[in-house]
Amino acid sequence: MDTKKPLVYSTHMIPNEGLSILNDNCVVKVSNEEGILPRSILLEEVRGVDGILCFLTDVIDREAMEAAGNQLRVISNFAAGYDNIDVEEATRRGILVTNTPGVLTETTADLAWALLMAIARRVVEGDKFVREGKFRGWDALLFLGTDVHGATLGIIGLGRIGQAMVRRAQGFNMKVIYYDQEPVLPEIESALNVSYRNLHDLLSEADFISIHVPLTDRTFHLIGEKELKLMKKESYLINTSRGPVIDEKALFKALQEEWIRGAALDVFENEPEVEPGLLSLDNVILVPHIGSASYKTRSRMAIIAAENLVSALRGEIPEYLVNPEVLRPKNE
Repeated sequence: MDTKKPLVYSTHMIPNEGLSILNDNCVVKVSNEEGILPRSILLEEVRGVDGILCFLTDVIDREAMEAAGNQLRVISNFAAGYDNIDVEEATRRGILVTNTPGVLTETTADLAWALLMAIARRVVEGDKFVREGKFRGWDALLFLGTDVHGATLGIIGLGRIGQAMVRRAQGFNMKVIYYDQEPVLPEIESALNVSYRNLHDLLSEADFISIHVPLTDRTFHLIGEKELKLMKKESYLINTSRGPVIDEKALFKALQEEWIRGAALDVFENEPEVEPGLLSLDNVILVPHIGSASYKTRSRMAIIAAENLVSALRGEIPEYLVNPEVLRPKNE
C-alpha cells in the first residue's frame, strides 16, 4: 500500500470515469456490497480514512465521523442533495462536504416528464395488458387517459429541475403555476411564463403536480392527507425529489379511494421499502430512484464527486463545496 497517498473509502462502486481519478490520486477502498450499505460495515470501513465518497443512502453523522477519526478531511456526496450528511457536525470538525449539483438537472427532469406522460396515458398499464395476452384489437374505450397538452402543470419547487420541467411543459402548450417558499424574481417569472400560487391554490388548480424540493424539516410530509384532498379528482402527482416529502400512507389512501387519478414516484419515504399498499395499485407508477440514471449523467457525477474529493485532499477549494463556512478561521 502506498502510504504517501491519502486513503479514501467509496461506499459503493461508481462509474470508471470517477474511479480512475480516485485511483490515480489516492489509495482507494471500495465496498462490494449491493444495495444499502449495512451500518456496521460503514462504521468499520471508514476508520482511518482521509476522505469518504458516499451515496444518499449512507448516513454520515457524528457517529460515522467519530468512527473515521480526526484525520477525516472531506465527505464527497454522489448526489445533488446532501440531507444524508450532518453538515453542521462536519463543519464543526473542519471537514469539507461536497455534492454534484447541476449535472443531473436535465436528466432528472427527463425522468419526471417521462413519468408524467406515462401515468397520464397509462403506458405501464397498457404494456402489462399486451404482455399478458389480453389485447384483442382496437377499442374506443380501451385505456382512456388524460391529455397533457393544454393542461395546467403545478411545480412545487422552482429550482433548477423545476425550471427544466417548465421548459418541457412549454412544448406541450401547458399553463404553468408554481409554489416555493418565496416567489422567484419577476424577470424569471416573465422569462418562464409562470405564475406564483400559494400551496393551497396550486393543489386545487393544477392537473399535474410535480415536486422538486429538497428534504428539510419544512418539506417533510409537505404533501399529506389534507393536501391530497385539495387536489382535483382528475389530477396526478409526480415526485422525483425526496420520498419523505410525501406521506406515503396518505398517498395510498388517496389513490385507493380515488381522491386523485394517479401518481408516479421515483423516490420513497423509507427507501428501499415501499408502502405495501402502493404495490397493489394500477394507478401509480413506481421506479427505483433512477432520476439521474443515464450513462452520461452518472459518469459526469462520478467525475465531479471524485474531483471534489481529490481537490479537498490536495488542500484546494472544491468547486462544489456545500459548507464554505468551514474555510473560515475558527476564531472568527
